[in-house]
Amino acid sequence: MLDGLRLALTTFTVLPVRAGRIDRRSAAVAMGVAPLVGALLGLALAGVHELLPAGVLGAAVTVTVGVLLTRGLHLDGLADTVDALGSYRSGDKALEIMKKPDIGPFGVAAIALTLLLQTAAVAEAGPWAIVAAWATGRLAVTLACRRGIPAARPDGLGALVASTVPTPVVATLAAAVAAGAIWAVPDRPWAGPATVAGVVAVVALLLRHAVRRFGGITGDVLGATAELATTLSLVALALA
Repeated sequence: MLDGLRLALTTFTVLPVRAGRIDRRSAAVAMGVAPLVGALLGLALAGVHELLPAGVLGAAVTVTVGVLLTRGLHLDGLADTVDALGSYRSGDKALEIMKKPDIGPFGVAAIALTLLLQTAAVAEAGPWAIVAAWATGRLAVTLACRRGIPAARPDGLGALVASTVPTPVVATLAAAVAAGAIWAVPDRPWAGPATVAGVVAVVALLLRHAVRRFGGITGDVLGATAELATTLSLVALALA
């Protein structure tokens, strides 16, 4: 359990936590507690946002802090995944694109639009919406690691965490995040749970497409699901 918690913190944050044992058992714990780590990140960012002036500038600083707290790792995964999907290639050819150190036009557009949408949404969202969005973003990673979804490669982060989280655990965590999202929109308690359910459905479709195109998940796909789920959650909750 402790090794899994350490792995989760080192994977999803910049906290200088000493790594413990890294194997599939600890990976299962790490991917299982991902929504909790996301909620903690959301709490930190909500606190930062409350200390800043209201408006776009405060939201931009909050989103920037979020990028710093995660080393921009998920954005990198988003860019690589979108580049591979945008190439219309499959299998090893698509995975080769994801490995390249440079970012193509699809990836650049994906990062720019993601940061723009997150900033605009944070400017309108309340503190509990921020917490719910970041928790939902990491719930997407847990969903991506559920049993039955293979790894696209025999090595790397995807191979370590793929199919490590039992489906009942994923369902329980999704229900917990949805229940916690009741406070995301105080005057519309249904909006938070509905947003979580809708985002989970979208992420499930993305994962299905990734398995068809890449053969499974990779570390980049995990980053892409996290950013997509966070952004969709923020936008939906802000609009609500």
